[in-house]
Parts: sequence; structure tokens; C-alpha cells
Amino acid sequence: MRARRQTHDAVMSNNELVNILLEEEGEADIPIWKEALFAAEMFLLHTSPVYYGLGVPHGDNSAVVIIPGFLGTDHYLSQLRYWISRIGYTPYFSGIGFNAECPNLLIQNQLHETVEKALKDTGRKIHLIGHSLGGVMARSMAGQRPNDIASVITLASPFRGTIAHRSVLRAAETVRKHILKEHGAKVLPQCYTARCTCNFLNSLRRKVPSSVKQTAIYTLNDGIVDSRYCRTGDCKNDFEVPGTHIGLAFNASVYKIIANRLAEAS
Repeated sequence: MRARRQTHDAVMSNNELVNILLEEEGEADIPIWKEALFAAEMFLLHTSPVYYGLGVPHGDNSAVVIIPGFLGTDHYLSQLRYWISRIGYTPYFSGIGFNAECPNLLIQNQLHETVEKALKDTGRKIHLIGHSLGGVMARSMAGQRPNDIASVITLASPFRGTIAHRSVLRAAETVRKHILKEHGAKVLPQCYTARCTCNFLNSLRRKVPSSVKQTAIYTLNDGIVDSRYCRTGDCKNDFEVPGTHIGLAFNASVYKIIANRLAEAS
């Protein structure tokens, strides 16, 4: 593992992130304690003019579907949802419930249904915003339905490999065991690993179509996942912000980038 990580560190130092293998998994030596600072981001958000729709471009009422991260539900993204509505878009919760399930099943059974409803309601292409694992799911959806997706925005989403803090990896293994017990033959043996061959991961292995505007927002202070795996490798699409992994869902700098990128995609 050490030799492999050193190899990839060298690759990433040369800005060739697109060559990172999706199958890479491992433990990241990152300061998870910094995640406690996300409360400060929540406070500062409410003091920013951006939160009140000032100084950012407004939308055209097109649909924006937001997707929660690992072990999260739609509800913690309520502030993001209200803000999206405030700046002129039609927001939708993902409808996936608790994100501790096979992503392939969540996409097939819930997320596709939400996208269909948004398409029917608005009559135009959909924007997807996903936090952490939700962003990985958003990119997978963009790969599966490129003709229906206008843009995909990821917030601290490790779509290039599962390199995370050991506590996160332990939690993921617990979820994996539950999935196998709950669904049995309905899921593949490698479910909830980067080695799975389901449609969810296969769609990630394909490039996001050029018709879909992609944005990857990340923070170097991420205490959950290795931020180097949260980037596309294209500086036009990658945006670094100060903050924490959890806090990117409540970060004024992130909201400003979202508003600009949605406007550009629309």
C-alpha cells in the first residue's frame, strides 16, 4: 500500500489526477478532529450576503437535485435547498432516505424517480449537487443519463478513489456487511467497494460527457477523505475553498461557486 500511495502521490503532484484508478482504496492520514470546526462555517454562512442571494447570479427556475453524503439524509441539506430556491432555482431533495445503502440500488429505486419528477415538472435539463458520497452518486447519474443532466457539482466527493480516514472506512465496512445481509443475491459480492462492477461504478469509470458541465469543490483541510481524490484534474473545473469536509454543505464560498456555475450551465 505504501509503495502504491507514493506512486500516486507522484502522479498527483504532476497534475495528472485523471489517471488515478477508481479502484484504489486505503486509509488516509488526515486530521479528522478539524471537522469539529464545521460549526463555524454554519455560523459564518448566515452572516454572508451570499446566503441572502446578494452578489450572485440568479437562476431560471430549472431544477436542482441535491444528494446527501455517507450516513446522511436530505434534511441536513435543508439550508442549501432553501438557498437554491432563494436564488431562483427549483430545488428537490434526492428522496434516497438514509445514505447507508448500496448506491446502485439507491440510484435505481429513488434517485431516478426524483430526476424523472424534476424533468416532468420543469421540462428542462436537471442540475445535480452532491455532498461527499452524494457527489459520487451525482457523477454516476450524469454518466447514466447525460441527455437529462445539465451540470453536476460535487462537494468534497472522492470520485477518484476511496482514500479516507480509518474511522470512515470502518463505518463503511459495517454498512457493507449490512447490505450483504439485507439484500443477499440482489447485490454483487464486492458491493460497497471500489472493485464492484455494478452500473453505479461502471458509469463512474466513463468520462463525464462534455455536454454536462462538471464542477468539483474541495478543501485541503478535509478530515474525512483525501482531497486529492476529489478533483477532476482540470483546473477549469476544480475549486479549492477553505473549510471542512462536513462544512462544505454550509460554506458561503461554496455557495458562491455553486451560483456562478449553475448560471454558466444554464
